Amino acid sequence: MAQVKIVTDSTAMLTAEEVSQYDVKVVPLGIMIDGTVYQDGVTLSPVEFMDKMAAAENLPQTSQPSLGVFTEVYESLVGDDVQIISIHLTKGLSGTADAARQAAMMVDGDITVLDSDFIDRALGFQVLAAAKMAAEGASKEEILAEIKRVHDNTQLYLTVSNLDNLVAGGRLSKTAGFIAGVLNIKIGAHIEQGNINVEVKGRGAKSTRAYLKSIVEQMQAAPNGIEAIGISHAGIPAEAQELADKVNEIFPDIKIVVQQTSPTVSTHTGAGAIGFSYQVK
Repeated sequence: MAQVKIVTDSTAMLTAEEVSQYDVKVVPLGIMIDGTVYQDGVTLSPVEFMDKMAAAENLPQTSQPSLGVFTEVYESLVGDDVQIISIHLTKGLSGTADAARQAAMMVDGDITVLDSDFIDRALGFQVLAAAKMAAEGASKEEILAEIKRVHDNTQLYLTVSNLDNLVAGGRLSKTAGFIAGVLNIKIGAHIEQGNINVEVKGRGAKSTRAYLKSIVEQMQAAPNGIEAIGISHAGIPAEAQELADKVNEIFPDIKIVVQQTSPTVSTHTGAGAIGFSYQVK
């Protein structure tokens, strides 16, 4: 039976240990800050990005990997006994999956490219599930079925405390952003296929805490329990860890991965945001 190799991009927010243990190939997105281009996770870490974004004259821009980068990765993996599953962030935020598909057509090999419909650890859930099964020798068809199951059981939520980047990036009108800034408005949103669907608008941190509490209550109501939880943040590690500790009191058997989110997310949300991913059983 053919061996299955898993490819993803740097927005999946896998830990270095996970990448090494499950032999996942991670393709970095590009980041341009005031004319200088970096590779996410290669020449610029997520933590370093926050400092550079704060000092930048202009809003940083992220870019999808080139066709050449993808073809190099695929050509290094393909073979008569190798199949590739390449899983990427939602098309609602990037053209990465489309670039991967175009590159796959240029390479002579069995390559399946998937748009995860998610980003950050919610994308990572699919990648990890696939990589674990691949390491156990599962077939491509079995792995694809598991990826769909994980997809269908994953939720991703976002809280944003400063709306400046959403305005600068064109995802919120300048008028709405100005009013929100004056009134200290925070938002809570459900991320679906890359769309930021605002569910809550409130003044101050209290509204954010209430929104996060409602998500946890929703998790507690899951009939079969919770399988995985990820908490990512944009420059607020203490707050993210405090949230994780509280959630762990409710779900003590789950190891919650807390980490600085990718530049792609931070660019859209600005500092102070929290991404909350979970997967039900």
